[in-house]
Amino acid sequence: MATRKDAKGPSMFETFQEFKETKNIDRTTLVSVLEESFRNVLAKMFGSDENFDVIVNPDKGDFEIHRNRIVVENGEVQDENKEISLADAQKIEPDYEVGEEVSEPVDFAKFGRRAILNLRQTLASKILELDHDALYQKYKDKVGTIVSGEVYQMWKREVLLMDDEGNELHLPKSEQIPADSYRKGETIRAVVKEVQNENNNPRIILSRTSPDFLRRLLEAEVPEINDGLIAIRRVARMPGERAKVAVESFDDRIDPVGACVGVKGSRVHGIVRELCNENIDVINFSNNVQLFIQRALSPAKVTSITLDEANHKAEVYLQPEEVSLAIGKGGMNIKLASMLTEHTIDVFRVVNEGEADDEDIYLDEFSDEIDQWVIDAIKAIGLDTAKAVINAPREMLIEKADLEEETVDHLLEVLKAEFE
Repeated sequence: MATRKDAKGPSMFETFQEFKETKNIDRTTLVSVLEESFRNVLAKMFGSDENFDVIVNPDKGDFEIHRNRIVVENGEVQDENKEISLADAQKIEPDYEVGEEVSEPVDFAKFGRRAILNLRQTLASKILELDHDALYQKYKDKVGTIVSGEVYQMWKREVLLMDDEGNELHLPKSEQIPADSYRKGETIRAVVKEVQNENNNPRIILSRTSPDFLRRLLEAEVPEINDGLIAIRRVARMPGERAKVAVESFDDRIDPVGACVGVKGSRVHGIVRELCNENIDVINFSNNVQLFIQRALSPAKVTSITLDEANHKAEVYLQPEEVSLAIGKGGMNIKLASMLTEHTIDVFRVVNEGEADDEDIYLDEFSDEIDQWVIDAIKAIGLDTAKAVINAPREMLIEKADLEEETVDHLLEVLKAEFE
């Protein structure tokens, strides 16, 4: 038996043993990788490893290598790796005969420094490959869940975090809440967005802006969600600003909104703080699309809704004083409502009877006072007449038609003058 326990031998196995303990590589895989590494070196040295027996014991840090050769007549050896002359065989055991198999222990130490270096490099390569595979599988199973990491390095385009095993986690600028600020050494929570694996080199991407981050925070904070009594149906976020969450209860005795918010907002308070004071609106989900849109536009009170289900569009009519509430600051409320309900929502003022009696005029008739490109931009968002434009919210005209405020104000001034 050739047992390698000199200064170089144990260090290789100690390194591998340490890897096994830290990366949770099972013993079967460890033995397989060690054997494969030895066989790779043997194949390079002898042209083939087929006639070698390799037995490894990673727990003890030792191994055995045996070479098997067939005894042939003296002077008829054609492959020294697989054949041995009768004279050489009988030096090992005098009773060997032609055709028998000779098994000899091989002392790897005698192969020299280059062979040992080759083995080390092969092992290092296999270890790295196993490391990457283990890391990829570990985090692939964690996509959509919250993890913690310590801030290690901060760059303009991303923040590098380290998990408790020293694995690198990447938090790109696009996945950071605008108001986020980081200090080296502090612990950050985020959701695993994706795990890239180009060239077997895992890259774990985290997100703090994903709707899943808010979803998981709520699941951790509200026991009724974990118990399956309440379900989170939809989440829409404008990170760091405002969010809307639609929830549903499977128990008539439980108010899902009240359970999620908690007494005086106690259950969402910590989440709001985690999300840099992002305001969270929790509403009741409904399969009735009209009712759901109405709830999503809260606090505005909707007068009526016209649905175009085929194109996932909704025209919402409100009293003039409710329009600004429906749209919200910077159009935030209507944007979130559209994201939550998965419908494009257009808001219109309810036209009073006196106004309705007035004759409407097509926009094209104003081409002498309004530039044609402005008219075309307005018509492109579905508004063809003067009354339709006047009844549409100013903010919606600016945003959807992509026009300057001055252009929209001039347009409204010209159109309103026609009816005065």
